[in-house]
Amino acid sequence: MPKATTSTFRVQPTSAAQRPNKKNGESSSSASAAGGAARNHLFDTARFGQHILTNPLVAQGIVDKANLKPTDIVLEVGPGTGNLTVRILAACRKVVAVEMDPRMAAEVQKRVLGKPEQKKLEVMIGDFVKADLPYFDVCISNTPYQISSPLVFKLLSHRPIPHCAVLMFQREFALRLVASAGSKLWGRLAANVQLYARVEHIMKVGKGNFRPPPQVESSVVRIMPRDPPPPVKFEEFDGLNRVIFSRMNKTVRANFKAKGVAELIERNYKTWCAENGVIIEDGFDIREKIDTILLDSGYADNRAAKMDVDDLLKLLAAFNVEGM
Repeated sequence: MPKATTSTFRVQPTSAAQRPNKKNGESSSSASAAGGAARNHLFDTARFGQHILTNPLVAQGIVDKANLKPTDIVLEVGPGTGNLTVRILAACRKVVAVEMDPRMAAEVQKRVLGKPEQKKLEVMIGDFVKADLPYFDVCISNTPYQISSPLVFKLLSHRPIPHCAVLMFQREFALRLVASAGSKLWGRLAANVQLYARVEHIMKVGKGNFRPPPQVESSVVRIMPRDPPPPVKFEEFDGLNRVIFSRMNKTVRANFKAKGVAELIERNYKTWCAENGVIIEDGFDIREKIDTILLDSGYADNRAAKMDVDDLLKLLAAFNVEGM
């Protein structure tokens, strides 16, 4: 799996002195880019693509779907003002909340100040995508929209493998995650994620349940990583998918004839031959080699839009056998 970029990431106390003042002349375009129909006047949620979940029934429903145990450590990404956090704390041993905005982090800590739950809450301030994550059993997130894809793949590459993740996304992104081969939304994202996890759609959440309300509807999905993960190099599987999903309704053979594809495969193949002491014969033609592999595999005239994860793995295996 791809490794997320990491950097030093400190757990900081969130005192009032640490809260940055709102800058004058802050661009209003950031709010529209985040999809908010209205600004949150207490916190600059638009800056981080966050929409605060305000419906307590929805918040409790998300926690219930995680099937938490009293011994679980939960990672929460983007806790906002803590509406989910306080419900998670009631059901588990510890919550590690990763929040980009120091003011929101302070608000979360206020929610449990002086209560028994205070000792169960750890707040990390900074960029989740760059963070070195601690151990956790379950991840729950009302996900800031702009980190949806990085969040999913960072969770799938985390070790030890978590039990599950219950994540809220924009509905279109959520439906792309759970799409099946042959459906309109099937694509590289779904194939890559479903190789490493089972994914199910568990809840629709209307835009009126947030402040500020986003411009699109949301959905909650549950991701259950496969443990142990399949013995497949993600870079190779994704590389194959980049080729054949570039034009999903074209045949696999046609996609491999696209500009630059054969040249890239040939460079990689020559590197593999050099590392493994394989001599390349005179007159070797990479295009003929690719065509032979595709014909022998039986997938030359298939289309990516109809190929499921098992089909993709078989095609990858056919190339791997030939050192590609």
